[in-house]
Amino acid sequence: MTHKHQNSTAAPHISDLGLLSNRRSAALVTSLGEVVWYCPGRFDAPSLLARLVDAERGGSWAVKLPGAVPGGRQYLGDGGHLKSVLRVGEGGETLTITDFMPFGDDLPCGICRVFSRSPQPYQLVLNAAPDYARRAVTLQEDGEAVKIDGQHWLYASHPSEIAGESVVIDVPAGEAAWAFLSNGRLERPDWETVTRWREESLLNWQELTTHATYHGPYEDAVRASLRALRLLTDHAESATVAAPTTSLPEIIGGQKNWDYRYVWLRDAGMVVSALTRAGGDGKEGRAFLEFICAQAKPQNGLPAPPFMTVDGGEPPEEEQLDLAGYQDSWPVQIGNGARGQLQLDAYGNVLLAAKLIYGRFDVRDGDGKREHWDVVERLAEFLCDHWQDDDYGIWEERSKRPYVAGKVLAAVALEYIAECSEDAAQATRWKAAAADARVWVAANALNAEGAYAYAAGEEGVDVTAALYPVWGFCAPDSPEMLATLTVLERESCQNNLYWRHLADDDASEEGAFLAGTLWVAQYWVMRDPARARTILDAVLAYANDLGLLPEMADPHTRQPLGNVPQTFVHAALIGLVVDLAEAEKKAAE
Repeated sequence: MTHKHQNSTAAPHISDLGLLSNRRSAALVTSLGEVVWYCPGRFDAPSLLARLVDAERGGSWAVKLPGAVPGGRQYLGDGGHLKSVLRVGEGGETLTITDFMPFGDDLPCGICRVFSRSPQPYQLVLNAAPDYARRAVTLQEDGEAVKIDGQHWLYASHPSEIAGESVVIDVPAGEAAWAFLSNGRLERPDWETVTRWREESLLNWQELTTHATYHGPYEDAVRASLRALRLLTDHAESATVAAPTTSLPEIIGGQKNWDYRYVWLRDAGMVVSALTRAGGDGKEGRAFLEFICAQAKPQNGLPAPPFMTVDGGEPPEEEQLDLAGYQDSWPVQIGNGARGQLQLDAYGNVLLAAKLIYGRFDVRDGDGKREHWDVVERLAEFLCDHWQDDDYGIWEERSKRPYVAGKVLAAVALEYIAECSEDAAQATRWKAAAADARVWVAANALNAEGAYAYAAGEEGVDVTAALYPVWGFCAPDSPEMLATLTVLERESCQNNLYWRHLADDDASEEGAFLAGTLWVAQYWVMRDPARARTILDAVLAYANDLGLLPEMADPHTRQPLGNVPQTFVHAALIGLVVDLAEAEKKAAE
């Protein structure tokens, strides 16, 4: 499949997207109230609405209110209910939309939309495109609902009319309205039902958001980031997906368009740290580590897969879809081809997460072992025996190399987790392996300028190296780190944003990498907090009005890029701000 469809309808801007979630699945909605992405049932399910990646054929649920312009929007509290205002007419009249996905074990799955009294008549138009638009939609009347694709039902306060391949709801001026796109057949809901769903869901969000709180610098950004992490965490499994989307491009018109609706072990260190260090009781961070350790089964000679589906399964192989792509950035694909790779840093990150949890919660099982110790031990033993192996690296390259970050992370992770071992011989063995890894790094990992190379024997430097002092591998002002920052500033920085370095591709052909930029800021917390703030502010310039951050950004066009929102970025932001707050507080004492 090599062709594209040319779009005549403009794609929604990435910065215009708001996220809805019931912590099982997700939808994205624009500031004009159009739902442009929805995967019913679970985060990685086939889409029902996908205009985000095919502006003509992907399907959406739009509010057709002539002359409407965005009038502002906000989440209600720290949960997932989104209130959007549309302004119409010269008198400043408004229509308010409250969008939410009922959140709670006893609530139905779907998208609920509640509308205030409108000054003008409008239409709700649903154009469903099942299975990534691979199937023609079937519509049929089913009592007072419309049955869609044989497995979804549209209920509403006003009559729904089938018009060709669309479902249209006409709402007269002056009348409030609601509509619910359900994953199952229901006894006909009414206003009382919808109000109850809304109130119960709000209470459930309120209860959840008490588990981690933060007060200090950049409080709004941290709250928005915690919300993003929670919205993208599966309620049943406590598994956090990397993003709710697939195939949003790393550069407009480019071909690096990946499916991020899975759970990466690599993210565990930062996500667990963010959820644990942002105040509160640590319950959420422990729950994510619980998922990782429960599902990280050995496979294909590895102690655990590098990433999983939200129920611990193996992600599908990559498959290209016959969709045009975001702004004609093709291919659009599902699945992820990196699923069988050896990624040493993934295991190191799980050990860092375990070390953090062990330092805060001394929880033991019936045999007196620390929680998850069997899995932690298995990963540590693997790193002990295999740290010297070539792997595919943190950026999931196409060829194996001696990527330095994996060796560094293996060293610090083994050192940290050895302190938690109650087997003296085991701890000694792990520390010895860590020492060997340090010797290897000193002998092989520096380039001609004395900076930490991305891969041994090569000259390129990657932003991951900014984390080496954060991990505790070296001092922030060591000669090697000073040289590393010199190269990063010269080769990978523009307008306080940083690019990653790739071995198999030209990283200049993608946007600046926001998580990596935040890592550099986290490094500067140790030396110059004011510099850290400058870099953080540059990243926050790409947060939208709801505080949601994308994977990448283009400083030339000021356009956000990549899958959005990305939990890796939000977790990195929380870690940075917590460190910054601690450093500034210490400096003020």
